[in-house]
Amino acid sequence: MTDPDREFVSEPIRPDAGTFDADAMARGEPGLPAGFTWRDRHYTITSVESCWKESEACDHASDERYYRKRYFRVRVDTGELMTLYALRHMKHSESPKKRWWLFTVER
Repeated sequence: MTDPDREFVSEPIRPDAGTFDADAMARGEPGLPAGFTWRDRHYTITSVESCWKESEACDHASDERYYRKRYFRVRVDTGELMTLYALRHMKHSESPKKRWWLFTVER
């Protein structure tokens, strides 16, 4: 069942420089920025509704798992709910600018 008010996006965003949550970063977690730009429009995060992690296996020979993505469901200044995620480890070929992504928008 699909939600007509939820749009799947999966596009990189540009987080506001210098606004990352330093406390989260000190714990080794991605620090959610205070705002970001997507499709040439700026959004300010007004609240965090929820957050969660997505894990995957380290390798096929081990039961160990590591957390690749951290999701944040946030409300922005336009009133929309947006789900953002941060990639924990970037592959060497990927641009560091593509660490933060907009996953979905709920209107």
